[in-house]
Amino acid sequence: MLGQRLRMATAATLLLAGMAGTAVAQETLTVGANIGNVPWEFQDDAGTFVGFEIDLVAAVAERLGAKVDTVNIPFNGLFSAVQSGRIDIATSSITITDERLKSVTFAQPYYDSDQSLTTLAEGGPKSLDEMKGKVVGVDTGSTGDMWASEKQQEYGFAEIRRYEGLAPAMLDLTAGRIDGYISDIPALQYYVKDKPNLAVVERIPTGEKYSMMFAKDAELATKVNAVLDDLKTEGVLAQLHEKWFGVAPDAGSSTVTVLPMPSLN
Repeated sequence: MLGQRLRMATAATLLLAGMAGTAVAQETLTVGANIGNVPWEFQDDAGTFVGFEIDLVAAVAERLGAKVDTVNIPFNGLFSAVQSGRIDIATSSITITDERLKSVTFAQPYYDSDQSLTTLAEGGPKSLDEMKGKVVGVDTGSTGDMWASEKQQEYGFAEIRRYEGLAPAMLDLTAGRIDGYISDIPALQYYVKDKPNLAVVERIPTGEKYSMMFAKDAELATKVNAVLDDLKTEGVLAQLHEKWFGVAPDAGSSTVTVLPMPSLN
C-alpha cells in the first residue's frame, strides 16, 4: 500500500512538473536573415551569427519572452519565406517601400540609409559618371538592384550582374570581373574600413529606411512595433548603433525617434 502511494505521489509530482514546464515554455521566433550582410548579420571567427540586427532581434525577443532561431536565407528569398509563414520575421537591412507594403507588413523603421558605389581604390571608377560602359554588381532584388535597373540607361551601365550577398560580389570586384558594386552605404563603409584596395566612391541618395518584415497584417508586427517604441525611448537602439558603427545615431533619425508603423501612401 505504501509503495502504491509513493508511486501515485511521484506520478503527481511529475505531472505538476510537466505542467509547470509547459507554462514557462518560450515561444520560438524563426527569423530569416541573409547571413554575410555586414554589419547587420554575419558570422564571426567562431561561426556565431552576430551583427546589429542579430542583437536587435535578440532584444525584441527578450521583451516578448521568446527565443530566436535564425535561418540563413538569400535576400531575394526572404519575401516568399515570410509570406508563406516559413519564417516569422525577416531582417537584412530591408528597405520599406510602397511596393513591398502591398504584400508584406513592416514594423517602424530603425535605420536611415542610402545606396553607394564601391570600386577598386586604384584604377577603378571614381564616380557613377565613370561607370559608363562598365559592369556593375548588385544584390538580387535589393533596392540597389532596383536603382541600377532604373538608371542603367542614364549612366550607361554595360551590364548589371546580380549576386546573393556582399561577399561574392566583393570577390568579383577585387578580381576585376565587375567594375563597381552598388549596395547599402553602411554595409560598404563597414566592409571597406580595413580593406585599402577598395573604396566607397559615391553616396547615392535614396532616403531609405530599414525595418523588420512580416507576413501581411501579422499580429506579431504590432507587438514588435510596440517593443521598438520602448527600445528607442530607453536608448537601447542608440547603444546598438554605437556598438556597431562606433558613433551615436543622429538626433531625429529613425534609430532614436518613435515612429508609426508604415502604411501605403
